[in-house]
Amino acid sequence: MNDHLDKVWEAVNPERLGKRLLDLVDIYSPAGKEEDIQLYLEGVLNRAGFTAERQEVEEDRFNLRITMGREEPKMYLVGHVDTVPAWDLEAFGPREEDGIVHGLGSADMKGGCAAMVEAWLALAEALPPSELPPVGLLLAIGEEENGDGSATFLESCRPPWVVIGEPTGLMACFSHYGYLEADFLTLGRRIHSSLPELGHNAVESMLRVLLHLGKNSLFDRETSEIVYSIREMNSSRAGFVVPDRCEAWIDLHLPPGRDPASLQDSIRRIAADADRYIPDLDLRVNFSYASSGYNLGTDNYPARILRDIFPKLGLPLRFETFRSHSDGNLFFAAGAKPLILGPGNLETAHTPDEQVILDEVTTAARIYAALCLGIG
Repeated sequence: MNDHLDKVWEAVNPERLGKRLLDLVDIYSPAGKEEDIQLYLEGVLNRAGFTAERQEVEEDRFNLRITMGREEPKMYLVGHVDTVPAWDLEAFGPREEDGIVHGLGSADMKGGCAAMVEAWLALAEALPPSELPPVGLLLAIGEEENGDGSATFLESCRPPWVVIGEPTGLMACFSHYGYLEADFLTLGRRIHSSLPELGHNAVESMLRVLLHLGKNSLFDRETSEIVYSIREMNSSRAGFVVPDRCEAWIDLHLPPGRDPASLQDSIRRIAADADRYIPDLDLRVNFSYASSGYNLGTDNYPARILRDIFPKLGLPLRFETFRSHSDGNLFFAAGAKPLILGPGNLETAHTPDEQVILDEVTTAARIYAALCLGIG
């Protein structure tokens, strides 16, 4: 690997990479509307002499998949091109300032996608075709919703390893939290807003249910391993009335080894106890998504590659657990081994302050290229 590594790292072009990242952030691509950014990336790959396979997920929505080397890929670089919706359609685009790119998706995860494409181009430019490693590149859609892009890819391909460029600050995550999405619904009795004593306010019931949950030790942020976040709440809107319906969605992130099914049972028991404290409570609990976490350990070939190359890059190597949800859970459930590693940080992702450091994106490209060479 070392014979080729210097050549490939020299082929990584920070100026080209920075321009591409700005282009990617400038293309609005919320989950469900990824066609424009995929057409852009397809054009980049075509101009470089590659032909990317379109994997149709649904009409006008497709992944891009491409491979190199003579054998079946031993590893795929995986990036999702979609973002959450813009907080402001007038100000979602890129802004570069002091070596930092700001804008929607800059960290989650267009920085990772740009670095993966750059690593791919550098490998192809630096090495003759006979010496290219057996790896693949997947530019997937739909991660910010239900992961339908990666699910479509996994219907026909189960690579041994994948590297997913979610924002980790270049920390290597061979372990990953599980995820559970809980949907709480309270029903009430509608009445004119001036006569609340004759109705039953579903919003008040929901607030009391959430307070009841929050008092349980399972959701104590000081002591519990469960990451608990009330993501959204809404009620029926019908004018000047007491609301008869309220729905709340709760995100729960579970440490590796914690079974989502057992947590569901615990939440149902806690919720069932709420009617002791909330008069006339009509509560429905549903779990719309669940995935287990995993821990691959650090005694594996990719980890050994990282131990070798991080000192060469002048970086400390840190192993962490990825605390958010990602397509990594899907890949692991399908039998692949996912490493989560990318530029940027979750602290700014999905916020108006989202940003990524350009030097970090360039370093990520070199890490991805080294992993491709080493795994081959």
